[in-house]
Amino acid sequence: VQLQASGGGMVQAGGSLRLSCAASGRTDRNYAVGWFRQAPGKERAFVARIYLTASSTYYADSVKGRFTISRDNTRSTVYLHMNSLEPEDTAVYYCAAHPSITLPTMPDNIDYWGQGTQVTVSS
Repeated sequence: VQLQASGGGMVQAGGSLRLSCAASGRTDRNYAVGWFRQAPGKERAFVARIYLTASSTYYADSVKGRFTISRDNTRSTVYLHMNSLEPEDTAVYYCAAHPSITLPTMPDNIDYWGQGTQVTVSS
């Protein structure tokens, strides 16, 4: 499966952005999807995931209450709605997919990655 992320940009602290990740290719298979991010000089870290059936979500503590993940299976697209953005949220955001019910939270265990989209939050 191929993943195409979009929606990044520059925003002031307190602002909002919505990231999108469109899947193509073997979308007939079932995948768990989610988002990771990588800030300069840091390792790639888990942000959010949504279960295959979209019945449950899970967030990193640092974004809980500010970010919301959702998926539209009819469009093979997953979204990350980011509110109350902080400078610490500045990073390249990657969408991820894995052929399982739930997405692993360790990057080494992920099968598919999007190309990344830059999010910059200024203070």
